[in-house]
Amino acid sequence: MAEEKAAKAGADLAAACLAAIADLTGTDKELAETLHTLVTSHTNLAGKTWYGMPAYADGDGKVVVFFQSAAKFKLRYATIGFQPDAHLDDGDFWPTSYAVTKLTNADQDRLVALLKKAVG
Repeated sequence: MAEEKAAKAGADLAAACLAAIADLTGTDKELAETLHTLVTSHTNLAGKTWYGMPAYADGDGKVVVFFQSAAKFKLRYATIGFQPDAHLDDGDFWPTSYAVTKLTNADQDRLVALLKKAVG
C-alpha cells in the first residue's frame, strides 16, 4: 500500500493527511476539517492517509478513525468510520461507520464522545 511505503520512507504522514483534506471540496472539505479539529483536539491520534483519505492512527500506526468523501464514491453522504482498533465494542452489535451530511454542535459532541471511547 502507498501509505506504508511512504511511512517507511520517512514521509510526513500528518502533512499528507492535511494535503488530503486540502484536496477535498465543498461539504466534504468542511466535514473533514471539522473531524480533523475534533480528533487533534480531543485525542492523541496522529493524522495520516488511508486509501488516499484522511485518517487517524494510534501510537502503533493502526488506523482508528477515517474519513471517506461523498464525492469520491458518488454518494449523497460522507462517511466517518472506525476500524477494529477503536474501542467501541458494545455487546455483540455496534456501529462502526456513520453517514454524514452535516455536523451540528450536538453531532460534534456525540462524535467527540465516540472518539474518546475509541481511544479509551
